[in-house]
Amino acid sequence: MGEIMEQKGTERVKRHLFLAEDGSSRGGSACGALSEPVKAERRRKRGRDKEKNRWFSFGKKEREYVRRVGLNMGTAKAPILLSSRPSFCNIVAPKSGARRAFPSLPLTQMETGGLDSDGRTFKNAEEMWREEVGDGDTQKKFQWYNKGINYWQGVEATVDGVLGGFGHVNTPDIKASEDFLNTILAERFPDAGRGRHLVALDCGSGIGRITKNLLIRYFNEVDLLEPVSHFLESARVNLAPENLMVSELHKAANFYCVPLQEFTPDAERYDVIWVQWCIGHLADDDFIAFFKRAKVGLKPGGLFVLKENIARTGFVLDKEDNSITRSDSYFKELFKQCGLHIYNMKDQKEFPDELFAVKMYALTTEMPRQGNRPRPKRATNRPAIIR
Repeated sequence: MGEIMEQKGTERVKRHLFLAEDGSSRGGSACGALSEPVKAERRRKRGRDKEKNRWFSFGKKEREYVRRVGLNMGTAKAPILLSSRPSFCNIVAPKSGARRAFPSLPLTQMETGGLDSDGRTFKNAEEMWREEVGDGDTQKKFQWYNKGINYWQGVEATVDGVLGGFGHVNTPDIKASEDFLNTILAERFPDAGRGRHLVALDCGSGIGRITKNLLIRYFNEVDLLEPVSHFLESARVNLAPENLMVSELHKAANFYCVPLQEFTPDAERYDVIWVQWCIGHLADDDFIAFFKRAKVGLKPGGLFVLKENIARTGFVLDKEDNSITRSDSYFKELFKQCGLHIYNMKDQKEFPDELFAVKMYALTTEMPRQGNRPRPKRATNRPAIIR
């Protein structure tokens, strides 16, 4: 048995050479099948072709990102955004081999490994937060939040800007949110809240995109909470009475230029506190503290709606704007720490495949009652989406 090098296109493939009894040669194994080195080479080629096809199914920006952070193509799925801002890619966080307990928490998904947009991996969330915000280091935490604000201060105050260049997801986002809101209002309030003076808080409101397209059509008053000043000024203009197609009974009432981690609402003011694509900027301790403070702002029977990107497992840290995308299990552990209960939840549909999965949670301060909830009635006579 000998070896030859066979030219196939641009590849040189080594094959074993077997001599037959008549002196002729043939490639492959002695039994006529391909030899193991040939099989291995073909498997490698198929793998390269598969990765090549996957690579070119990405857009130019995604390919540049993968090159920059040096991610393995098998662990990254379209590194793009989502923050009312949507956020980054759908990256599968590596699982940690060793599990280390938090000082005051049971072993949970929060300890599953994660990674950041520079390609660095972390054993668990505790390790990542210690690295990013320190342990009681107020200066380091200030720098964490300041970097996030600085990032958004450089973004234009438009729908396309706050959606990271994906302005076309605005319509399916509002549609899914409206369906979810209708279900909640029909189940939580008599006659879906009609005849009741409803008030909402829009957290991380940006330019008022969600308020204008959704909340102001269902709530008599909407307060906006946004730390980026030029976004909030744009929201004032967008939500001026002359720019709205709602009755004078519906209005944007207050505009708070305050970050989530520093905000405390007035007691029992809100029926719904809507938190979308902004909670990822909060460290875990500030996440818990925010919801505990915000509870006092809910009216009896009121609730939170949290809509966020979901990592497949663990977490993904975006180093560019200092935000974290948490997994569903990670969120659920934080909800427990906040003393909140999931009343309802639903997945966002009709988003591009390259974006993170997005989930909506309706959260209450009381344990949901067992049994079948009443079938919601579809709201009627509501104005359509305002673009």
